[in-house]
Amino acid sequence: MHSAGRFLTMRLALLLACVLAVPVSAVAGQAATITSATYGQPTTRYQHGVLGDTIEYGALELRLSDGSARTLTLPKSRVFEDLAPRLVDVDLDGDPEIIAVESSLTLGARLSIYDENGLLTATPYIGRSHRWLAPIGAADLDGDGHIEIAYIDRPHLAKTLRIWRYKSGQLINIANQSGYTNHRIGWDFILGGIRECANDLEIITASGNWSQIMATKLSADGQLISSEIGSYDRPEDLTSALTCP
Repeated sequence: MHSAGRFLTMRLALLLACVLAVPVSAVAGQAATITSATYGQPTTRYQHGVLGDTIEYGALELRLSDGSARTLTLPKSRVFEDLAPRLVDVDLDGDPEIIAVESSLTLGARLSIYDENGLLTATPYIGRSHRWLAPIGAADLDGDGHIEIAYIDRPHLAKTLRIWRYKSGQLINIANQSGYTNHRIGWDFILGGIRECANDLEIITASGNWSQIMATKLSADGQLISSEIGSYDRPEDLTSALTCP
């Protein structure tokens, strides 16, 4: 082969290697998305201990689809007062966001949604220090094409089920009802969740006095409709209730 031909062959091989080395996301012009998330930077700056100890977290640590890592750090006035970040596609675009419980040292807890770049939106703070909320789950509860997020506001005090819809980048409160709980002070776990049985979505919690297992539906007109589906004696009862009868 002539030297000019060898040079052209080597140049083509080098260009091909460069193209193959470019991440798929860069070739397609797509941003990297979240593949996993954990809480980091443990801290004791918020002395509440509702989850069994006084260690909360000051940051979200993310892994992205391009293999990179990213840390989102809270200001010293806030902590993540939570067990683990929840990856949920709240805007239904095919990529997950993060649902987290975030607490202000002076204003108590709020439910927050993050993406890989930071905070997207959040509910209002409860309004008082050492007041917390316990997430239940997220799903399109009423079939309207938007994700609803359910939690218990102050599961040890107010015991109020609240439903928020994520729409157009905001959380909108659409339903509230008292008389439910899913957590006792000191537990390092949260009970209940959302179950789907025969294409029917139900929120599973305990009654406010811990005597009954409750199944609650969100109707198309925004009403919460609850029924007792069994007696509550121990935490395993609520776990078992997540399985369809």
